[in-house]
Amino acid sequence: MLSRIAAGVVPSLGRMTMSADLPSVQGPGILVANHTSLADPGVVLAALRRLGIEPVVLATAGLWRIPVLRYVLERDGHVPVHRRTARAADALDEAAAALRAGRHVLVYGEGRLPSRTDAAEAAPEAFRSGPARLAAASGAPLIPIGQAGARRITSGSPTKQVAGLLTAPLRRPRLHVHVGAPLVLPTEIGAASAVARHAVTAAWRTAAMELGEPAALAA
Repeated sequence: MLSRIAAGVVPSLGRMTMSADLPSVQGPGILVANHTSLADPGVVLAALRRLGIEPVVLATAGLWRIPVLRYVLERDGHVPVHRRTARAADALDEAAAALRAGRHVLVYGEGRLPSRTDAAEAAPEAFRSGPARLAAASGAPLIPIGQAGARRITSGSPTKQVAGLLTAPLRRPRLHVHVGAPLVLPTEIGAASAVARHAVTAAWRTAAMELGEPAALAA
C-alpha cells in the first residue's frame, strides 16, 4: 500500500526519471539509499515500484504514532526503529526475517537528515553500522540507491518544507533515482560500512549528474 501511494503521489510533485545498472533487480536484497529530505522515501518507493519492488522499510518508530500511517505501516510489515533504546536491535532481527521470507528491505545508511537548510545536493554523510550488520546477519547482498532532487520538494525549516510541498505541483522539480548493481559486503563491519557508503555515493553521483547538480559535476 505504501509503495502504491508513493507511486500515485510522487508524479504530481515532480518529474521523476530513473536508471539502473541492471535491467531488473532480483531479490532478496538490502536496498540502501541516501537520505536528504522528508520527501525522498516516497521518491525511492515510487521508483522501486517501477522495477516491481515493494520493499519492507526500516523507519523511525515515531511514524508509528500517526494513527492512519501506523495502519499502513503495520499492514505492509514495515519495521519501526527505536533508536538509542534497548529495542533498537529488534529492527535488524525483523529485517533479517523479511529477507529470509524473500522480501527486499530498504534501509537508510545515514539514519538521519542533513542539517543544511539549502536545497542543494551533497554526497551522503557517514553511515551507521545498521546496513553492514544486517548484511552480516543475513548474507543478503547490498543494492545501492542514489536519489537526487528530493530536496527541491522539501528541505530546510518546517515552514519552508510545508511551502515546498504545497508549491511542488506547480514547480514540478526534476527527480532522479539510480539503482546500482548488487554487491556483497566485507565481513568486517567497519569495512562493510565504508564500502556501502562508497557504493551509495556512486549511485547518488549518477543521479545528481543526471540533473546537472553542481555538487556531482564538481566531484
